[in-house]
Amino acid sequence: MPIWWPWVLRGTEEVYRMCVTIDGSGKLAEPPLLAEGSEKWGNPCSSSFCWVLQLISYTQDGDCRATNRPRSSPVRAHGFGMTAKETDGLRMKRLLLSWSSGKDSAWSLHVLRQRGEYEVVGLLTTFNELADRVAMHAVRRVLVERQATSSGLPLWSVPLPWPCSNEQYESLMAQICAKAVAEGIEGVAFGDLFLEDVRAYREKQLKGTGLEPIFPVWGLPTRELAREMIASGVRAKLTCIDTTKLDRRFAGREFDEALLSDLPSQVDPCGERGEFHSFVYAGPMLNAELPVVVGEQIVRDQFVFADVIPGDAIVS
Repeated sequence: MPIWWPWVLRGTEEVYRMCVTIDGSGKLAEPPLLAEGSEKWGNPCSSSFCWVLQLISYTQDGDCRATNRPRSSPVRAHGFGMTAKETDGLRMKRLLLSWSSGKDSAWSLHVLRQRGEYEVVGLLTTFNELADRVAMHAVRRVLVERQATSSGLPLWSVPLPWPCSNEQYESLMAQICAKAVAEGIEGVAFGDLFLEDVRAYREKQLKGTGLEPIFPVWGLPTRELAREMIASGVRAKLTCIDTTKLDRRFAGREFDEALLSDLPSQVDPCGERGEFHSFVYAGPMLNAELPVVVGEQIVRDQFVFADVIPGDAIVS
């Protein structure tokens, strides 16, 4: 499984020799940042190769190769300016990411990959076992599997019975936590933005498990965050609308600037209070856009669900 540069400067001397230049003082040389559009590849045997670290992936078999991974603004490689001795002690914490298939969890993956502290090693998703869809978002399993493939990460699927009591849910999640710890995973990241009760519940559930709760997008102003997502290339469809909070006509709409302009003032731009849920089909956290179309709408109690369908499933 690839570990994406520049967040992997934690490893062995061989990696340093391959991708990093060291100046005469023994310190890692500070490379200039790449200008947008200047994606020139260097020779892996030359010192210039280190200038393009953010466009390289390093795989566990030692293969250093160019990738088509989308990128946002250039980021300085973690560890530059430190001595080789200092970087030897660096080690990124291995995390699972709670993955709903929506924009906030997807953006959390993007943010975590830009940091030097964490390595996301899997996407953790709960599915309604009867419907074989993500709970609340109602996204088909096949689409979540395609998201995982496009992100380069394994999917940790948790089937939930229907109906599912809170006791059953917590028992199943405790089993997943135990499995994660046994595999050397140290934390679980969540895409929560500001709901204190939700955060407190997650912290309570992970207490004593050996897993640290991580909230990479917590406290970010949601209007600015929504606009940043859209500007970065995040593309998403609204899959679920709570009609007590938002008109049903928003179901199936694109998450874009036009939608933000149309949202009533009392609705959070990221839908953090449950006004809407989404499915991400493109963005800097995915290697390729997933073709999708919006199908029929289904009403269940106060919720309207827009069925998002894989584009290749449509027969003309």
